Formats: sequence, structure tokens, C-alpha cells
Amino acid sequence: MTRSRAASDGTPSALMSTYYAQRASAGLIIAEGTHPTAAGRLGPGVPGLHSDAHRRGWSRVADAVHDAGGRIFVQLMHAGRLAHPSFLPDGVYPVAPSAIAARAEVYTADGRRLAVRPQQLTGAQTLTIVEDFARSAERAMAAGLDGVEIHAANGYLLHQFLAENTNLRTDNWGGSNEGRIRLTVDVVRAVAAAIGPHRVGLRISPGNRFGDVIDHDPHTTYTSLVQELAQEELAYLHLVEAGNADLDDRIRGLWPSALVVSPTLSRPDDVTKVGAADAWLRRGADLIAFGRGFLANPDFVERIRRGAPLNAPEPIGIYGGDHRGYTDYPTLEQAHTVRT
Repeated sequence: MTRSRAASDGTPSALMSTYYAQRASAGLIIAEGTHPTAAGRLGPGVPGLHSDAHRRGWSRVADAVHDAGGRIFVQLMHAGRLAHPSFLPDGVYPVAPSAIAARAEVYTADGRRLAVRPQQLTGAQTLTIVEDFARSAERAMAAGLDGVEIHAANGYLLHQFLAENTNLRTDNWGGSNEGRIRLTVDVVRAVAAAIGPHRVGLRISPGNRFGDVIDHDPHTTYTSLVQELAQEELAYLHLVEAGNADLDDRIRGLWPSALVVSPTLSRPDDVTKVGAADAWLRRGADLIAFGRGFLANPDFVERIRRGAPLNAPEPIGIYGGDHRGYTDYPTLEQAHTVRT
């Protein structure tokens, strides 16, 4: 869950170390989306992991979490066409599988702005993206983090390659279901080869329309993707519940190892998803990912254990709730407010 608390160059801050250490009682922390290359940045204050300064910053976060008895994976995420020139380095422009602008708003230091028309990646540039993820994963290991989660969900670059309306390519990186899943498969395999598959997770969100990403046949797309990666012996697959029970169950049946699920709400008052979590554990999930619950409750685990009341999360963050993309953005002051 992006908190926008990194330094202006993307280096994790002391506040981030405190924030994650406060939540070390989680069985595993999956840290916020972190760009593996400058062009992949999501917005102001978002951390990166493609420089020595970034590595040193994440090392301090890892040390704080480990000292508190926790474990932490960093989430490697390339924003693709949801980046914006206003917060990218000079000469760097948003990229995507095809030169199609998202019908979405992007949060910048000057407030919400319409997404721009991205540059289409060449075949050679796409191969560089694979290398960027692998190098970033190696930096994560050098920083002392416990592993990485590859973010192929929620409308970001890898999801853009997976989806029909954002990937109109006719080369090896598109043109067919096999082509559209190729970049995600290649990134996963390159990262697994670099740091070991047991330190790699993959996040997917079938049917999710964040960032104006639409896949008219997610069953075919994600069945193919999961089957292709099922033998890679990854640490886990992280599924954002599709809302399609048949597809969710199909993925559970195809995936041979740990399945982490981010469930949808089981009822309107289940704001921390505890009820939905119980339902998914009965359906075969191995672990449940909690986001909003941990934002508002650093001691979330203990509160659940004791049946104590939970703080309701406030609607502060850069994620939107509809297919247009990002809405309800915070001010920079709100984004830096510690909510405990």
C-alpha cells in the first residue's frame, strides 16, 4: 500500500523504517510498489530500487523489520503508462506496450493530471525491462530483504502487457495470448534465476480494471499464465480476488504451491476483510494479504487474536476504486501523515 514517504530521489526514508517495523508482527510484510527503473516510477515520494542509495535505504528498512522479528518482501512494480513526465527524470518518458493513453488521472506534485500518451516500447527496450527487474531483485537481496514480489496487477506495466485493450502489438510481446503473457513470464523467470525462485512471489489481478485496463477473456489469459509458471517453484502466487468464483477456483487448482489471496469485502461492514479472509481460507487459500487493516492498525495481528476493536481505515491513499484509475488522491501533507 503506497504511502509516498520516500525521499525525492526514491530512497526509502527513516519514516518508512519505522512504519514497517511497527507492522513486523505480520507473517510476511509485502512492501509497497517499488520501481525497478526510473521510467517505472508511480508518483512523488514512491520508493525505487535501482541505485546504491535505494539499496542502502531498503537495507535500513530490512534491518528495522528483522530487529522487530519480522520478514519483508519488496514489491517490484513498473508503472508503465501510469507514470507522468512531471515526476520522471529529464529525458525520461512513460512507456507502455502500445502508445495508448489511459483514461485515468495520475497523482503528481501539482495534483491530479490526466495520463499522457506513452511511448511504445521497442523489442530491445522490452528486453531491458526484464533485465531491470532482475537487477532490482539482486539489489533487494544485497539490501537484506527476504524476497521480492513481482507486481503484474492493478493496471501497471506487466498488467498492461497482459490486457487486450492496452497491448495491441503484433510482435513476440503481443498479438496472441502467448505473446501477451510473455513479458510477465520472462520477468518472473529472470528474477527467479537471479535470486532463487523461493524468494520470488507474483501478484495478479484477473478482471481488475484499475488504470483503464480491460481483458475481455481473463479466464484464458490467467489460466495460460498460471499454467506456464506453475513449475517454477515460486514462493507464492498472490491473487487479487477476481470476483469470478470459477476463475478464482481454477487458479487455486492450477497453482501447486502457496496461494496468497487479497479478498474482496464479504459484506459492507467488513472493512478490514476478516470475514472475507475466513471464507477464502475455507476455499483453499494458504495466506491472506491484508492492506487497509494494517494501515489503520499497526497491531492488527494482536487485535485479531484478541478480538479487539479495529480502527477503520481512512480513505487516504493514491489508489482509486474504479476503472478510470486513480482518484481520491491525498495532498502531500496527508500522504506523509502517520496514521496509527
